Amino acid sequence: MTSLSTFFSTYFTHFVMLGLILTFAIAHSGLAALRIWAESKIGERLYRVMFALVSIPLAVVLFIFYFNHRYDGVQLWNLQGVSGIHEFVLGLSAIAFLFLYPATFNLGEVAAIQKPQVHLFETGITRISRHPQLIGMTLWCIAHTLWLGTSFALTTAIALVSYHSFAVWHGDQRLFKRHGDAFLALKERTSVVPFLAIAQGRQQLFLKEFIRPAYVGVAITVVLFRWLHPIVITASANMNW
Repeated sequence: MTSLSTFFSTYFTHFVMLGLILTFAIAHSGLAALRIWAESKIGERLYRVMFALVSIPLAVVLFIFYFNHRYDGVQLWNLQGVSGIHEFVLGLSAIAFLFLYPATFNLGEVAAIQKPQVHLFETGITRISRHPQLIGMTLWCIAHTLWLGTSFALTTAIALVSYHSFAVWHGDQRLFKRHGDAFLALKERTSVVPFLAIAQGRQQLFLKEFIRPAYVGVAITVVLFRWLHPIVITASANMNW
């Protein structure tokens, strides 16, 4: 009984985190699956606002909980004193952000200022990977789990990457349903694995496509977030979740 009590006290926040990720996954993918039907009932802009009002607060709660409990559980390894690890983690995190935010291409649509649409992207970062969010989240999880070395960080990383892997399949199904053969043709020219389609000659990389305000905005965000990171950690801790 004592060992069971110790287990739950040690890993309780792990299960809470898994529950938060599952809740976000159901809400996020569930609303995405309902998009065509919902847009026909309430319109594209109102659907986008509703999607954001559900998804963003859930994501904020998830990451605040992560920041506050990142050192929970068992310390599996500690590499923070190893030379070069800090710089490697920072660099990997910066690259992760470049993959994570291709939505900045259409900020007007994200904010529902312009009519939101479902696009078949094949420029810039999407030539490298058709699902850059999966790659970005995987890199982010690797970087933070490597740095933290805790069972909580590892559990969270596995859950997040697993959900994003499901989201790749789910997203492809939705794109095929909406675009049909046009999506299948795009799928043949692209790959989920970074640079695979380019290496196989199915895709070309045009560096000039990366010279656009969206990428400049992401780069500025990366620098700002690095500067604000200690403030964000402190603010999260003050919420005591």
